[in-house]
Amino acid sequence: MYGYDQHAGGPGAQQQYAPPQQQMQGGYGEQPLYPEPSPPSLADAVRAFTTGTLSAEDFQQIFAGARVYCPRGDNPGFLALHNTQQPVIPMFTSLKELRRYAGKESKYFVITGAEVIDLLPTGYGFVLDMEGDHRMVFDAKAVEQMVDFAMRRMYG
Repeated sequence: MYGYDQHAGGPGAQQQYAPPQQQMQGGYGEQPLYPEPSPPSLADAVRAFTTGTLSAEDFQQIFAGARVYCPRGDNPGFLALHNTQQPVIPMFTSLKELRRYAGKESKYFVITGAEVIDLLPTGYGFVLDMEGDHRMVFDAKAVEQMVDFAMRRMYG
């Protein structure tokens, strides 16, 4: 019972205050009984997608909300590699992966996967974790398909 104890005494008896019962069901400032599972990391999604255990749609949904680490130069914007069949932009699933590729003192910026899809120049692809065990390359056509998927998901 929350509030006053209505069972103390009979009619005409003075009511007494009863403290509220503790509820352990995720109220303000309390731990929930069953916490929400955390989404897989982008690195986990890359591994699952490259091994065929994650669908393209599920990967893209995880990618859209994930943090992506991008090396940068002195000017704003993506650094592109032009010594490939199509120009690609190196991106990384973690700062550790970026440092493996670009060194400890490299400059970088962090954006979400959704921002990558929105800001990537037309005609460019990207590669995730170039030096990693599960490197993924998305050519310009794959990026266009990701943009189309994002637009369908957002606008129907």
